Amino acid sequence: MAKYKSKDLLTKTKDELKDRIQFLRKEQFNLRFQKINSQIQNTARIRIVRRSIAKILTFVKQKQKER
Repeated sequence: MAKYKSKDLLTKTKDELKDRIQFLRKEQFNLRFQKINSQIQNTARIRIVRRSIAKILTFVKQKQKER
């Protein structure tokens, strides 16, 4: 899965963003276990997931302030 772009996130609803966060947190959890067991292929993916979560959370907070 690629990084999330700001244009795409602006058009999503608050619930859709929360679903994406939930999905990314599960992926982050799985990546941590892969790292511990030395099974991870792409170590940079951990960083991408972490930053994607932060970006989406920023958009969720912006949407909360709008209301």
